[in-house]
Amino acid sequence: MSKFRDELTRLAVAERDKREGSVLSNPGMHFPWLQERIETVVTGGKKKRDFTQTTSVCLSFIQEALLKHRWQQAADYMHSYLQTLEDSDTFKRQAAPEIIWKLGSEILFYHPKSNVETFNNFADRMKNIGVLNYLKISLQHALYLLHHGMLEDANRNLTDAEAWRYGEKSSSQEVLINLVQAYKGLLQYYTWSKKKKELSELDEDDYAYTAKSQNMLSQSCKTSASISALLKTPGVWDPFVKSYVEILHGIVPSHPLMLEFHMMLRKSETEEHQKLGLGVLFEFLDFAGCTKNITAWKYLAKYLKQTLMESHPAWVEEEWKSRRNWWPAFHFSFFWAKSDWKADADLAYEKAFVAGILLGKGCRYFRYILKQDHKTLKKKIKRMKKSVKKYSIVNPGVRT
Repeated sequence: MSKFRDELTRLAVAERDKREGSVLSNPGMHFPWLQERIETVVTGGKKKRDFTQTTSVCLSFIQEALLKHRWQQAADYMHSYLQTLEDSDTFKRQAAPEIIWKLGSEILFYHPKSNVETFNNFADRMKNIGVLNYLKISLQHALYLLHHGMLEDANRNLTDAEAWRYGEKSSSQEVLINLVQAYKGLLQYYTWSKKKKELSELDEDDYAYTAKSQNMLSQSCKTSASISALLKTPGVWDPFVKSYVEILHGIVPSHPLMLEFHMMLRKSETEEHQKLGLGVLFEFLDFAGCTKNITAWKYLAKYLKQTLMESHPAWVEEEWKSRRNWWPAFHFSFFWAKSDWKADADLAYEKAFVAGILLGKGCRYFRYILKQDHKTLKKKIKRMKKSVKKYSIVNPGVRT
């Protein structure tokens, strides 16, 4: 076997030396032998097998070269390994395209002489050879293009893959199609986010503002359509769903998913996300259709206390500044205190807590609920009084 390995190495090096002049003299990386070999398989032609019994040894050579980052050496051995595409063993022949794609794509990704054109040609040819791997290769090809900042090309690649079908739809195909659609949605989300940033930098009186605003809205609709289907599909889609709800937050702040979005942001370790989590709740409760949502008031009451306990009163002040002139009448009037207590005492309690924090103990809503005699809520109301005295932003106590 060692004699055989030496012979294989000698032949591979000789083949490399023969091609080295043309490969290294070009600005990019070109493998005419690769194209010739693949075209032979596609057209059904036959080539004399140089190493009919060497594929396993050749594979180990390639793996060793990859581990040692010897990209040219790995590329040289691929010349011999491509014979597996013509193997008489059906199982090996069917498995070969995926193996060749994985090895070849890694070589082309890291080889110093590689370029996007070479990678694109390789990916497109491998999609046609390994038809059952079409979706997987298309997805990885799109990620490669994204890595190189080629967003439009990546989007076209994903669009083609999304429309691709082969035979009866299998469960594995369905999973991959879902992934393709998810990444397409994520790419569209990036475009939307970029347009949103551009819009925020314009004055509303700017002549381009209306056009860009409509453009952004159109993009948000496309993105929502691409990602929304994921919500009905079992799986872990958090990165994609987060993008989806961020878009919803931008165009429909009162959407029920905003409460889940708040919980995601609340659990984040990033202060920017935690701060946004507070803003999401305030914006949700800005809408008349959400005023009776007890879950939203519970979340806000709890998160206000947490935010103030963690010494972030500026976050609360920032949200309250634009609402102090209209929220008291909208949410915390004497009329609403009586109406809410009669309809739902638990809701009234949560709102009273928020009212006390934002408006102080002199707020009529807070005072009315404080005076009510309720067997179940009596202890909670007593604790609420102490918390408001300690954490209210009107007359803040000592926060610890």
